[in-house]
Amino acid sequence: MTVVPLVLAVAGLVHPRHLTAATAGHWAGLHVVLLPVFPLLVLGLLVPLWGRPRPGAESVLTVLAWAGCLCFAAYYTGLDAVAGISAGTVVGHGVHGAAGRLFATGDELGRAGVYGLAVASLATCAVLWRRHGPRVLPGAAVLFAACWSFVDSHIFWPKGVFTMIGFAVAFALLAVAASRPAKDARHPRGLTNVTGTWRGSWQAVRDMRTVLAEQSATATAAVVGAGIDGGAR
Repeated sequence: MTVVPLVLAVAGLVHPRHLTAATAGHWAGLHVVLLPVFPLLVLGLLVPLWGRPRPGAESVLTVLAWAGCLCFAAYYTGLDAVAGISAGTVVGHGVHGAAGRLFATGDELGRAGVYGLAVASLATCAVLWRRHGPRVLPGAAVLFAACWSFVDSHIFWPKGVFTMIGFAVAFALLAVAASRPAKDARHPRGLTNVTGTWRGSWQAVRDMRTVLAEQSATATAAVVGAGIDGGAR
């Protein structure tokens, strides 16, 4: 899960800072290579959610996380194709006037994708909170900071590179939190034990009452029988 953001961080180190005729070939070629890599960033959210969600709110949150991941994969790939491959290609062929329009369209696609990733991150952290409690908070905090930075950083050095490192750290923290045994937030262990003890105690009281009632009935019958025998004599 941490491999993808680290690969993107390394790519950011060699990403041209500006698109010019001299860097156009490198710009377009790098985005061709990264075209299948960017969508894989969502693995850091999907892997901790692996498995069938529980019915109820967790199912809704999981579907929301899946939808956000799909949104990111679709729209950020659009950014890569439009502002990366297309813009690099047209500038490389001397068509400079079209690059601005391509960048504007790519920025809109990229923002939509990052917003989808932010929604998926929020939903994922909510599910993991229900399963694992407060230990997901460190990873969630780093993840939200990385999403906020990703809106306008792409993978450019230095902000974009550190953003990708932030995603790697967040995914690692969430994976560690999710690797521990899950707890049932609606039925905590302590409450279950108390409930079980209370039920056991109540059952013991009922059994004792039954025994005392039987003994009382036996004693009453014995007294009555003794009285009848005494009267007959």
